[in-house]
Amino acid sequence: MRVERFHDLEAVSRAGAEEFARLAKASPPRVPFHVALSGGSTPKRMHEILASMGRDALPWDRVVLWWGDERTVPPDHPDSNFGMAKRTLMDPLGLTRFHRMEGERDPAAAAADYEKLLVTECGKPPVMDLIFLGLGPDGHTLSLFPGTPAVGETQRYVVANPVDSPVAKGKTVRITFTLPVVAAARHVRMLVAGPDKTHVLPRALAAPSPEVPSSLVRSPDLVWYVDEVAAAELPR
Repeated sequence: MRVERFHDLEAVSRAGAEEFARLAKASPPRVPFHVALSGGSTPKRMHEILASMGRDALPWDRVVLWWGDERTVPPDHPDSNFGMAKRTLMDPLGLTRFHRMEGERDPAAAAADYEKLLVTECGKPPVMDLIFLGLGPDGHTLSLFPGTPAVGETQRYVVANPVDSPVAKGKTVRITFTLPVVAAARHVRMLVAGPDKTHVLPRALAAPSPEVPSSLVRSPDLVWYVDEVAAAELPR
């Protein structure tokens, strides 16, 4: 694990976009490059930068898009992670290779179907080429919120996770990857920016604790991209 510091949200987002491009172009030709996207303001700006780079900047015909988590809403809902990516990345570039979490369905059934598809496409355990993750102000990542059952899940790869948190706007259910999927990924990039991450980031980078689910993230290649505001309480 390493931490790379950037000036602001724009710089973090651009670094994420450039890393996406670098890893995709370096991957074996004629082989699918499986990438899991996340929601939030930093990935949104990263998507916009990727779209501005144009269709030829990446081997998009080989890139297969997945989602690490999703809210239980239809794809056209303003809160949908898929919907955000569709508007900011997929529609501008005309991308058609993707597998979305069906948030409008029964969450348990949708999670089971996504897990089955993930295993079919990426093996068991499923090996993603690249996963983008964020950090919530309570220490969550994906939809692994503190105190929820999915944080300790070791057998399933995708689950419907019951959540009761002000960060999630109360009681709800989220569909989410579990930590074993992240641990099996070839590359994981955490994108962290903004003042609401300042106090939790040191805890996320400290010793693993179920109370801070993001601290449990492990990968053969894990890099945190953080802006100066989020990193204000980290030692130099």
